[in-house]
Amino acid sequence: MNEPPALPDTVFVHPSAEVDEGARIGDGSKVWHLAHVRSTARVGANCVIGRNVYVDANVEVGDLVKIQNNVSVYQGVTIEDEVFVGPCAVFTNDLRPRAQNPDWQVTPTMVRRGASIGANATIVCGVEIGEYAMIAAGSVVTKDVAPYQLVAGNPARPKGWVDARGEVVSRDPERPPALTDADAR
Repeated sequence: MNEPPALPDTVFVHPSAEVDEGARIGDGSKVWHLAHVRSTARVGANCVIGRNVYVDANVEVGDLVKIQNNVSVYQGVTIEDEVFVGPCAVFTNDLRPRAQNPDWQVTPTMVRRGASIGANATIVCGVEIGEYAMIAAGSVVTKDVAPYQLVAGNPARPKGWVDARGEVVSRDPERPPALTDADAR
C-alpha cells in the first residue's frame, strides 16, 4: 500500500479521498469524501474540496477557494483566490474532443479572483472568467466573461453586473461607471 503524501498538519484529507504523491495542498484546506487530487496539482490554503471532486494534474487552485461536490477541474484550468465553484460544475480542456487524437492539446482556462460559478455550469475551455464575475446555475460559458459581469443561459449571455458581494447592481449591457475595482470591494 502506498504511503499518503506528506501534507501540512493543518490539512484534512478524508480517508476515502485520494491525494497523489507530489500534490501540494495548503494549510487549513479540507479534501472531502472520494475526492481525487492528482500528483502535480496545487491547492492553496484554506480551501474546501468537496465530495467526489476531481482536480487533475497541473491544475492550480488559489487560496480560500470552495469547490462543491461532484466538480471536475481538468488539466489546463487555473482558479485564482476566493473563487466559488458550485456543485456539479465542469471545466473542459479540449476544443475538439475525439477518443483517438494524437495531436490533442490542452486549451487553458482562467478563473479570476472572487468569481462565482453556479451549480451545473459548464465552462468550455479557452475562456477567461473575470474577477468577481458571476456565472448563473446551468450556464454554458463559451466566451470570456468580463470582471463583475453576470451571465446566464446556454450559451451564457450577459444579464447584468454584480458587485464583489454578488449583489446585482445593474441590468444594463454596459458596465456601470461606479463599478470600479476599488469601489466594488
